[in-house]
Amino acid sequence: MNVLVIGRGGREHALAWKLGQDGHEVFVAPGNLNMDGVTCVPIEETDVSALVGFAKREGIDWTIVGPESALMAGVVDAFQAEGQRIFGPSKAAALLEGSKAFAKEVMREADIPTAGYDTFTDAASALHHLDLSEAPLVVKADGLAAGKGVTVAFTLDEARAAIHDIFDTDKFGDQSRVVIEEYLDGEEFSLMAFVSGEHVIPMITSQDHKRAFDGDKGPNTGGMGAYSPMPHLDDAVYAEAVERVLIPLARTMVERGTPFQGFLYAGLILTADGPKVIEFNARFGDPETEVILPNLASPLLDVIEAVVDQKPYPIEWVDGYTIGVVVAADGYPDKAATGQVLSGFDRLPEDVLVFHAGTTRDGADIVGNGGRLFVLTSTKPTLLEAKRAVYMALEQLDLPQTFYRRDIGGRALAHIF
Repeated sequence: MNVLVIGRGGREHALAWKLGQDGHEVFVAPGNLNMDGVTCVPIEETDVSALVGFAKREGIDWTIVGPESALMAGVVDAFQAEGQRIFGPSKAAALLEGSKAFAKEVMREADIPTAGYDTFTDAASALHHLDLSEAPLVVKADGLAAGKGVTVAFTLDEARAAIHDIFDTDKFGDQSRVVIEEYLDGEEFSLMAFVSGEHVIPMITSQDHKRAFDGDKGPNTGGMGAYSPMPHLDDAVYAEAVERVLIPLARTMVERGTPFQGFLYAGLILTADGPKVIEFNARFGDPETEVILPNLASPLLDVIEAVVDQKPYPIEWVDGYTIGVVVAADGYPDKAATGQVLSGFDRLPEDVLVFHAGTTRDGADIVGNGGRLFVLTSTKPTLLEAKRAVYMALEQLDLPQTFYRRDIGGRALAHIF
């Protein structure tokens, strides 16, 4: 088939790679010049009319949406209005990610376990609430913030600073609401699913590493690495998350008249009372996509078509583990260094994959032009083998003005050994 992937980052590179492995002709808009084997199309993710026109003109069979910005721009609604097949939620359903307050309302209605919360539309009210609260707590910008609008505040001063950043600066874009939640203690994990209406096909688990530095230190980021699946997560916990989170969410969205179709991401935390939801995303996670898709043995479009047609599908997964490490530019997640020449990729083993994000080309050189530059992944029979392989591969690269965490997968290995 001819398939269009909307987006430009590591997630979209992984989607394009998987589709290419499955034998499809892949177009990526706008894509990245370092994505091999695909045709990049110079159309921005939010240029909805141009994307629709391209899909119709080029005979695209399926379009898959990567980033949340395209979803909130209404790209799915526009494609469907023109009879074009596209996998992703409508703008109304994408509010699960576009508004933290909306997601909380849906969770309450669906009786999905999550943290207690309050919502505020101005800084004064939010700050007054803090005067009556105790730390730790969690402060979230209500709207899209590129995965960085969440502050886990261990002191009230940290919480006040986060509220100032949300309302009084443009650090997280134009925000009009803040959600303040109770702090939940436990191990975080990600569970994603293919969803269409009430039909849910869950994926394997993964675990992201949000903090910038080793030992979960430093500021929150869009993700510094991930691994999949989680060998130490009990099957009963997985089943509980599917039954108490994914299925009720899908059912409630249908009942509300905004059925969800697409990749549903549940960010969860395993508390003493069982798994609870931290957040929902309305698309594939990043960098979780880069470690889940190498483990997917089934053709991606086969799964998508099965869920859209409301048919069961026994997904086949690779019998192994994938670890992905994000290489970021110095200064990320604030002001990232750019223009650094990244080299040595030709020295990598064939089974090590590179998914490009914030890179571009300058002649024959690969250069940095963003915060998270690329994800390096390795898939092996055991998690320890995958970790050793990916870090040995990283040592083969020349990466000036960059950094990466050296402990991705460490939590799982601590449980195993």
